[in-house]
Amino acid sequence: MSNGLLAPYAVSDDNSHGRAVNEPSPSSRSQFQRDRDRVIHCTAFRRLEYKTQVFVNHEGDLFRTRLTHSIEVAQIARSLARALRLNEDLVEAISLSHDLGHTPFGHAGQDALNDCMREYGGFEHNLQSLRIVDLLEERYAEFDGLNLTFETREGILKHCSLKNAALLGDVGQRFLDKTQPSLEAQLCNLADAVAYNNHDVDDGLRAGLITLEQLEQVEPFARHSMALKAQYPGLAGRRLIHETVRRMINDFALDLISQTTQNIAAAGIETIADVRAAAPLVAFSGAMREELLQLQRFLRENLYWHFQVLREMSKAKRVITELFEAFMGDVRLLPPKFQQRAREDKARAIADYIAGMTDRYAMKEHQRLFAIG
Repeated sequence: MSNGLLAPYAVSDDNSHGRAVNEPSPSSRSQFQRDRDRVIHCTAFRRLEYKTQVFVNHEGDLFRTRLTHSIEVAQIARSLARALRLNEDLVEAISLSHDLGHTPFGHAGQDALNDCMREYGGFEHNLQSLRIVDLLEERYAEFDGLNLTFETREGILKHCSLKNAALLGDVGQRFLDKTQPSLEAQLCNLADAVAYNNHDVDDGLRAGLITLEQLEQVEPFARHSMALKAQYPGLAGRRLIHETVRRMINDFALDLISQTTQNIAAAGIETIADVRAAAPLVAFSGAMREELLQLQRFLRENLYWHFQVLREMSKAKRVITELFEAFMGDVRLLPPKFQQRAREDKARAIADYIAGMTDRYAMKEHQRLFAIG
């Protein structure tokens, strides 16, 4: 969407806070297209193909990974941004980069690494994503990281403690000032929730860990499933599941567009400065927010806490913990590049190494260190 079609309170090249290292403006694309392109070409993005969303990579070829999840978030976010006249290129850049810092093995890996790092500043994947784009990627001659725009970086940093915010300079200041990020950043946060909640339903059904009978007790699923069966008698299997999930996503999207439009109008928002000074504006209606919470509760209790998922996550935590302890015990076990970083901050260098692993690389590294014969 060209700047002329953007809402006056949207982020544009003209009102961007720019990059930490000044660069000539791109000649044939926007600043945020440049951000998106840099993310797509970076090493951390390619690794997302083999990082867990819910199911560990080797369990099946059709389950979502961090990569496919990120692409789905970007698709939903772009559609929402276009309807709200926000910056589509920016929301795509944020969506594709928001999970770059995730560990192998999903949230179980993050929890395990955070436990290992508790005495050394902790570990949080949003902060790690920012660390990757600001420091760890090694691609350009003139700077570390990807030198992304301020607006993409603030969208990546969804959550942050005040202690960490004080160390992050401009991108952490809003947490200290209690102001809001751009509407594009707010939108990506909720597009993420829409994507993973609805698509985890699909993956859970495919895995056979949840059933259609169970989901008939969940209002948003039951409403669309019943309507589909009435409209298409005999519809079943993958078609029924896909159509139901598709309609659920559409419901959440339309509600978010409607409620956000109302919120913007009610708050008298005219500029991006107004956005930052207001309460959060991108939101669902009360009824739809309750439906999303109901879906989240169902997935937590029936999928994420399913004994088969918990068994896999228990093994994953053990892999992460034992790798961390081995490297802390002898940094010479690390690859040379990380041995050098460990001279300045041993624990953080080890966390960088482990967080950058794919699922299968972590399992192979664990086997190399602990298997006999």
